[in-house]
Amino acid sequence: MSLDRPTILMCPPDFYGIEYEINPWMSRSHQSDTARAGEQWRALHELLVALGADVPLMTPVKGLPDLVFTANAGLVHGATVYLSRFRYSARQGETPVDEAWFTAHGFRCVTLPEGDGMDFEGAGDALFVGDTLFAGYLIRSDAPAMQWIAEEIGCRVIPVQLVDERYYHLDTCFCPLSETEAILYPPAFDEYARKALRESIEHPIIVADEEAARFACNAVVLGEHVVVNTGCPVLERNLRERGYEPHATPLDEFIKAGGSAKCLTLRLDGEDAAAWRNATTK
Repeated sequence: MSLDRPTILMCPPDFYGIEYEINPWMSRSHQSDTARAGEQWRALHELLVALGADVPLMTPVKGLPDLVFTANAGLVHGATVYLSRFRYSARQGETPVDEAWFTAHGFRCVTLPEGDGMDFEGAGDALFVGDTLFAGYLIRSDAPAMQWIAEEIGCRVIPVQLVDERYYHLDTCFCPLSETEAILYPPAFDEYARKALRESIEHPIIVADEEAARFACNAVVLGEHVVVNTGCPVLERNLRERGYEPHATPLDEFIKAGGSAKCLTLRLDGEDAAAWRNATTK
């Protein structure tokens, strides 16, 4: 697969729905509207293509409604993918599908060792800022799993504990923009994590409660372009003041499952804030 331009893996929402409840957003009595979900997914896909991204698609699978959230498939580092080891059995069937796709497209797949403390949910909980891997843990992923991956890569890792079940993955409350900037919702973290983030992120954009609940931090970054859910006007203004161009697109049907723009995408060529990507694209 050529990765000469931003390349983002997505999966159509053909079988998306609320079939189980594994986070506070999910309720089987509050179902997603299938038609609207399809419209919102297609609008996101079309927007990313219009912004210059190549968007390969994974084939959806009946019985795997959350396969649409490709961010959780694994952590990409160069031509290697560290496959997720999902905490909940409801999502564990996704991993063989993910592995088959990555293998067919030329990636080397790495499976984490068996054992306690090795749950890992991919780019949902593992995000690079420069050469440091920020690793969300406790709710879905385990700190030892993150440390194992960082040792394999040979990078620095900062585990940050998540303390609010609504923000169960790191990418729901933290979005790196560059090697010095990130969108951030501090109440989702414990005190140690907040301190580590303050010391590491020179220029944070702090998100208020109401926009955090609109998944403001769950954004897709393509250079100066930032794709966000609708209903985040303060974040949009702050992004413009920093020189970014926000693009709002409605994703409410996916918030019903606890996801938004970032959850629906997996950057295959590396996130813009990752030092390894910048080194390989210069």
